[in-house]
Amino acid sequence: MKTSVLLLFFLSLSCAEVQEPLDVQGHRGARGLMPENSIPAFMRALKEGVTTLELDVVITSDKQVLVSHDPYMLSSICSKPNGEPVTKDEEKRLNIYQMNHSEVVGYDCGSRGNSRFPEQEKAATAKPLLTDVISMVENHLKENNLPKVGYNIEIKSVESEYNVSQPEVDEFSALVLDVIKQRLTNDRFTIQSFDFNVLKYLHKSNPEVRLVALVENAKGIDANLEALGFIPEVYSPYFILLKKEDIDFIHEKGMKVIPWTVNDRKDMERLVADGVDGIITDYPNLAKGLKK
Repeated sequence: MKTSVLLLFFLSLSCAEVQEPLDVQGHRGARGLMPENSIPAFMRALKEGVTTLELDVVITSDKQVLVSHDPYMLSSICSKPNGEPVTKDEEKRLNIYQMNHSEVVGYDCGSRGNSRFPEQEKAATAKPLLTDVISMVENHLKENNLPKVGYNIEIKSVESEYNVSQPEVDEFSALVLDVIKQRLTNDRFTIQSFDFNVLKYLHKSNPEVRLVALVENAKGIDANLEALGFIPEVYSPYFILLKKEDIDFIHEKGMKVIPWTVNDRKDMERLVADGVDGIITDYPNLAKGLKK
């Protein structure tokens, strides 16, 4: 009798699905706390216990992969090498795709802070190279005996901007993957984009790469998947668009659900209770203690 009970017990354990922990992703590092997409922001995100660093990349004129949300110097946060703020009229002319890396590093995009995020600490910082971000993070983890983190890297691509503020999809993707694959194994990173042309290209050319479909429209899950033409690893919508039945449906399709950008603790708790696999947030400090 005891043998039968023990056998059933171990069978039930072996059949039980192992539940992955909630994936807390620091948006642009920790934009609510430190200058976005900066080394200080990524270091702060690690301190707050994120499991994944979310970041964006663009390309310089000398083909360097730069960590930046915008392909130009944003007037609201960036200052010129002489210390004067970039003006609204100037920002689009300061096209990073037409600037080499040595020019880019002369701009400070942290000392002025960000009026949208009053808790953000001001810190002088230039836009870093992706290779430098990965090196700094990996060295920090190793030196402090910390667990590995993931990297959710957004290729900032807009079809109307091909060959204007960015390369074509194939070149853009190749430049980014060349940096990543020299430093990370496939299980350590995902590539995300709102531009489905990027995801389609990578799905065909690099099927081993895990892809994330970023969504900000209200067309519906089926319509977006039809436009994409395949099932990505992760479906990542604006959190306002997400209901419990959507989360269940996305899971039924075989995808994880990681919404963006969730900056209120109550919204985080609701989404976790509804079954999301992770959240992307500017305030990873607010996500402490959340569990699936």
